[in-house]
Amino acid sequence: MDLAAALRPGPPDPELREIGPDIPGEPYSVSVLQQGYNVPQSDGSTCADCTVSLLRGPSTVLVDTGGPWGSERLLQRLRERGVEPGDVHVVVGTHGHSDHIGNLSLFPGATIIVGCDVSRGDRYLESGLAEGRPFCIDSHVGFILSILHFRHFLLLQTHRMTYFNSKWEATESKCKNVSVVATPGHTGRDVSVLVRGTSMGTVIVAGDLFECCHDEDTWRELSENPAVQETSRKEALRMADVIVPGHGAPFQVHRQLGAGS
Repeated sequence: MDLAAALRPGPPDPELREIGPDIPGEPYSVSVLQQGYNVPQSDGSTCADCTVSLLRGPSTVLVDTGGPWGSERLLQRLRERGVEPGDVHVVVGTHGHSDHIGNLSLFPGATIIVGCDVSRGDRYLESGLAEGRPFCIDSHVGFILSILHFRHFLLLQTHRMTYFNSKWEATESKCKNVSVVATPGHTGRDVSVLVRGTSMGTVIVAGDLFECCHDEDTWRELSENPAVQETSRKEALRMADVIVPGHGAPFQVHRQLGAGS
């Protein structure tokens, strides 16, 4: 299947172009800390690790962590951006494969989202993701509580998270920035992260919903449910201006005049 066939009917198809790793935005920017790869080996095995993305804005959000073999590299990439593990508020694992969630233990203080599960420490929260409702990471509404006690200034930050009634619906008044959306197919509980308001429009950090820019039919070989994944891919292509795939460089979706949306 042509990657852009998801937009039919209504030719022509969009043009897909790889772009660089940094996408500025307000209130959120998106940076690829590690570009994923998937390389078949001569002995039939595969060498792979996932794309790791950092969202910076009112909250600091890490999307996928890579495998545990790359933990030192991940810490180095974060520190190059001035980010320590304790600075990360939310970690999203787009699904439960080891190359995507292998470094969760580096972020014990973060809210953890893996697939449709959301937890803070040992407390699991209702999210609505398993029922197909988007989950709002940051509504750009938070508060800072300052406490002055014996010359020590304690800064606490609380991040409000909400879910909504229909898939891909991020309500402008309450969830206009970053939301997690169920995109099943590769596994039954895959999610993607939708970021609005970047300099390039809406960015979807898609995990293995897309392997890479021109993944042709190769994604089907890795899919638990290709029919469901194809539907998820169609929805993502209709929404996104940029897609960050699980094992390749980010790519821009250029819609031609007359293309469906």
